[in-house]
Amino acid sequence: MKMRTFILMVGWLLRLGQCSEYYSDEKIRQLRSSVKEMFQTSYDHYLNHAYPYDELMPISCSGSDTLGGYSLTLIDSLDTLAIMGNFTEFRRIYSFVSKVKDMDINANVSVFETNIRIVGGLLSAHLYAKSAGIDVADSWPCDGPLLHLAAKVATRLLPAFDTDTGMPYGTVNLRHGVPFEETPVSCVAGVGTFIVEFSVLSQLTGDPIYEEKAKGALNGLWKHRSKLDLVGNHVNVQTGKWTAVDAGIGAGVDSYFEYLVKGSVLNNDENLLFMFRTYHEAIKKKMMNSDWYFWVSMFNGNVTLPVFQSLEAFWPGVLSMIGEDEIGLKSIHNYRTILKQYGFLPEFYDVYAGKPVKNKEGYPLRPELIESLVYLYQTTKDPYLLEMGEMVLSTIKHSAKTTCGYATVKDVRDHLIEDRMESFFLAETTKYLYLLFDPTNPVHGTLTKAQIVHKGTDHECIIDVGGTIFNTEAHPMDPSIANCCQKQNASKKEHFPYHCFKSKGPSKFFQNHNYDSERTNLLKKQLRKTFSMDDFDKCNNFQRFSSKGLYCDSYPHHYRYLTKACDPQNNGAGDRGL
Repeated sequence: MKMRTFILMVGWLLRLGQCSEYYSDEKIRQLRSSVKEMFQTSYDHYLNHAYPYDELMPISCSGSDTLGGYSLTLIDSLDTLAIMGNFTEFRRIYSFVSKVKDMDINANVSVFETNIRIVGGLLSAHLYAKSAGIDVADSWPCDGPLLHLAAKVATRLLPAFDTDTGMPYGTVNLRHGVPFEETPVSCVAGVGTFIVEFSVLSQLTGDPIYEEKAKGALNGLWKHRSKLDLVGNHVNVQTGKWTAVDAGIGAGVDSYFEYLVKGSVLNNDENLLFMFRTYHEAIKKKMMNSDWYFWVSMFNGNVTLPVFQSLEAFWPGVLSMIGEDEIGLKSIHNYRTILKQYGFLPEFYDVYAGKPVKNKEGYPLRPELIESLVYLYQTTKDPYLLEMGEMVLSTIKHSAKTTCGYATVKDVRDHLIEDRMESFFLAETTKYLYLLFDPTNPVHGTLTKAQIVHKGTDHECIIDVGGTIFNTEAHPMDPSIANCCQKQNASKKEHFPYHCFKSKGPSKFFQNHNYDSERTNLLKKQLRKTFSMDDFDKCNNFQRFSSKGLYCDSYPHHYRYLTKACDPQNNGAGDRGL
């Protein structure tokens, strides 16, 4: 056995030497150029054939609205332009998006997806503005049109957090709040994936409510973990009761764990890192099986689903952030065996049967594996990881390319494709591939390691000091901005113009806004307890009413005029989005 292990080690070292010679600087530059071309071609096709819809349909060369009708791919891919050095196009789209004053859209949207893609995309583009050549104000980064828009969108998500547990609903209507009959059941990732974006918002705007809501959601999940220190998959956000008790690191859970690590770095919060390490110990004890991670019962630890999910491929990257590269690399080796079989990672892979799970054979151009390759390559410089990245790049170009972009792979066994290109292909997949083959890009730095660092006390704004925190949609945030706006925000008046009245529970929608005078007077009385409402009498028509209060989130007022006819500040984007 010892001789066999020795022979394997020698073979491995010899192969590494061959890889090192193969991946010369010129070879890496060629791969980087290939990725850039892939992104630019797909981006151009989106603008030419799909905009202003959310996503590109690359086979029919058309577009579709999939999440909110807010031109999702445009915002989601904005910072990728900057990372790849296309500052001219970045400035053009930045200027265009800057003209949008709000997203007052009558559409039900995922709170999770809107946060990671829209709020995250706007924030990262805002933070890239200066280095990309935008003529920013002296008050930047504490001010700017994309920052204001991000805050307004986030504010439209806040009604989801008004629950008994602090954990948010999964859906809101961007105009009306939580739909009246919205289910109180949310997945764990949908509850615990806000601390990165919401912390940055609070740091830049000086408004603590975003970070408070995000931390409240994290505390809600922590409070309801099992005695084994595991969380399930879905939870009732009003009661804290688990409705799906399978514990894993994949779909429905994944980014919760990711944000505990990243939130700890961003906020210098040892408590979040403690939470993650507690979960991590339980995960190693109960889920880990030959460097795979199976789904288990959160209450007894018994295996319930011995499968690998492609979304789990983010995990080695997170382990790298806490210094556990060796464990992460072992899982990466497992993933490579699937790549050698099929060229792609299927959504679900039956580890024991050695094949994709029925009806879960697809690959929608996901980025998680490449994301982990980026983190691990930065810490190990192992050319084996470049080789895997090249495998993914080559297979996408060979099997997913269409006339108008790159398409979702319907089945990894035969590489048949379907007519969809999700926005994360441009926001994440191409970005991470590019960064894998651009090891000296400024986004790489020591602060991507999850080490608690102490903040200064002088509130000086020092940016771009190295290191980036990526949100789960690969939108980069600069951790050094934490102190940038403290002095400026301290001089602001003690009010924040993006939100006001809070209310628990879903809101009721009314087609007829002519309410009786008794209810009108009741609402006036409720609001006046908290706000000065001199102008409120001008409006007798109400857009929405909740059994426990009235939502209001219009800027720049402390209340919301509830019909457009009464709103002098009505300059939203309209129902078509951007």
